[in-house]
Amino acid sequence: MELHQIRAFLAVAEELHFGRAAAKLHMAQPPLSRAIQRLEHELKAPLFVRSTRTVHLTAAGEALLAPARDVLDACRRSALAVASVGKGETGRVRVAFAGVSSHVLVGKLAKLVRETHPGIEFQLYSSNFALPAMDKVISGAMEVGLGRWNFIPAALGSRIVANERLVIALHEGHPLSQRPSLLMSDLEGQPFVTLPQYPGAILHDFLHRLANGAGYAPAIVQMAPDSQTLMALVAAEIGVALTVSSVPANFQYPGVVFLPLDDPVEPIQLRLIWRKDNNSPALREVLRLSEEVLPTPGSSPDS
Repeated sequence: MELHQIRAFLAVAEELHFGRAAAKLHMAQPPLSRAIQRLEHELKAPLFVRSTRTVHLTAAGEALLAPARDVLDACRRSALAVASVGKGETGRVRVAFAGVSSHVLVGKLAKLVRETHPGIEFQLYSSNFALPAMDKVISGAMEVGLGRWNFIPAALGSRIVANERLVIALHEGHPLSQRPSLLMSDLEGQPFVTLPQYPGAILHDFLHRLANGAGYAPAIVQMAPDSQTLMALVAAEIGVALTVSSVPANFQYPGVVFLPLDDPVEPIQLRLIWRKDNNSPALREVLRLSEEVLPTPGSSPDS
């Protein structure tokens, strides 16, 4: 079985017409027909049912579709890998990311890197909080970080990939859950569940700052180690929670509703960070690819 036979088979299978398949492959129809006949002879099974008016796949042809596509995909990846070596686009890029809301964004970047640069070893490391991710990038243990930070050291380069808003998570049966939005003053006296007061944990800082600005201290009744557990506590009616708009945008939590917070708050910036002195070609290529799937947004926050 040769590659040109596989390409011929897939073209006919997709077009179900020998003339159109030949035109798609920029070849005459007789050589295409001979390639299919040789392939059928090698496989000892007919791949198409032909008549003067129609062409259909046989059961054997249907069975060959997925393996044939896999073969061509493997050849494409091999060619990309060789081309990547020639351009210096091989190496390892480790990404530390924080927060359940970052998973979807990291997945998009990982998919593009794998599809276009198979020579790059792309490794992912999850953290519950953003500051450890930054520490790993500063120390060189990671090449890229994704998270929310109030301060970026001068040694790091950074780029905004999302502007987020603050939202309030409530149980769907909560008396305030039917409102279109909330102010922090509406939540005075409500029990809060929150993430731990870890250094650099911006949501914990926002909770205290906004509640104090509304004239009260938040009544925190339970801490959660991560955002998924936090939403589970809200669903269990333990309390309400302050979180970011990417959480409901990326994940569904049964029994939980999310309402925008109308207090005037600057957008929360989700950033990519990297060491400015890291000259790795693989890192530079991953940063370039990130601009395709994680473009810098406009100045207005997401909804």
